[in-house]
Amino acid sequence: MRNKLKRWMEESRSIVFFGGAGVSTESQIPDFRSADGLYQAENEFSHRPEEMLSHDFLMNQTETFFRYYQSYILHPQAQPNPAHCALAQWEERGNLTGVITQNIDGLHQAAGSKRVMELHGSVHQNYCVGCGATYPLSFMVAAEGIPRCTKCGAMVRPDVTLYGESLNQSVMQAAVDAIRGADLLIIGGTSLVVYPAAGLLRYFSGERLVLINKEATPFDHKAQLIFRESIGKVLEETL
Repeated sequence: MRNKLKRWMEESRSIVFFGGAGVSTESQIPDFRSADGLYQAENEFSHRPEEMLSHDFLMNQTETFFRYYQSYILHPQAQPNPAHCALAQWEERGNLTGVITQNIDGLHQAAGSKRVMELHGSVHQNYCVGCGATYPLSFMVAAEGIPRCTKCGAMVRPDVTLYGESLNQSVMQAAVDAIRGADLLIIGGTSLVVYPAAGLLRYFSGERLVLINKEATPFDHKAQLIFRESIGKVLEETL
């Protein structure tokens, strides 16, 4: 199967990769929904992760939101893994035309990818809710308590999509356009059960769909190739 995937990638002129949390777990970033992932935070904060990562929680329990966010969501030491690096190389060769990611860690860009569509935003982008001033990840990591703007004193929040907030429509449209134009769609590390992101698959009309995920997904029956193993290992062996 690996040889077939490699041949398909070499033949393709418009590969699109659509990735979820499973891409980042290979960089030691916990999977939000796994039993040994971020749910352990519930024991510490007495709130479920979905509740703490909501717009309402940010507004009403701001200090707890940032304690949780800094402790469990930010991973400034994480490095790109073989999956990120392989995708960047395929982009450099001209075969891969876009990476669509549900992750917010920025590791695709760190590996060298340039055509990245971040459906849920990025921890590297933060802004003041008062004056709009922007701040890097390092500012959020170093902040004590609620991050405050050095210019106006208002709260600085991450530019990520929280529960109760809408996805960036321009990014969603870019993802739709990329999938529509793909002749090979590779999906990795996502259960494909979270909408509206999972709904993007309906825009793919190509004949080659590849799934790389350790668990079954609702779209397995539509795939021509399925790998139940490490995304990094599979993609690295296509180079």
